[in-house]
Amino acid sequence: MHVELDINGRRRQVEVSGSGEQLTVIVDGQAFLVDARQVAGDGLSLVVADTDGVRRSIDTTVSAQRGGGYAVALDGHTIMAMPVSRFGRRGSDAGAAGSGPQQVTAPMPGRVVRMLVAPGDAVVPKQGLVVVEAMKMENELKATRAGTVKMVRAVEGQSVDAGALLVTVE
Repeated sequence: MHVELDINGRRRQVEVSGSGEQLTVIVDGQAFLVDARQVAGDGLSLVVADTDGVRRSIDTTVSAQRGGGYAVALDGHTIMAMPVSRFGRRGSDAGAAGSGPQQVTAPMPGRVVRMLVAPGDAVVPKQGLVVVEAMKMENELKATRAGTVKMVRAVEGQSVDAGALLVTVE
């Protein structure tokens, strides 16, 4: 998975590969091996090794924020991370206005936990559409505007790649 993130106002290129708890994370070209384990609630315990083999342990929490993005508590600081669409808009702004269909896509590889809508359902802004589990955290993807569900492309239990189309609202 390759994503562009706006982290506290700075754009970062992030690529994540691997599966389960063993990941390779490349941030702006610098590679890290990450062993990620979920701890109580939304906490993660990370063991991060750089390419020189230097390892360090990091305890963090990641929580989805209203309006999109994530708050990451790390080393006593809170970092705000917002996915950036391929059109250069921040994730919560993409599809929020305009006349075309809203296409809800998976923000990262994961598994569909719950489908909250079906074709033909009327939705309102900020209504949950689908819940995707990624990195042992559940993310509820929401409608950005009112409309009608035209298409559902995912089913509960399905594995999805980053960017996979899940729901279309018109």
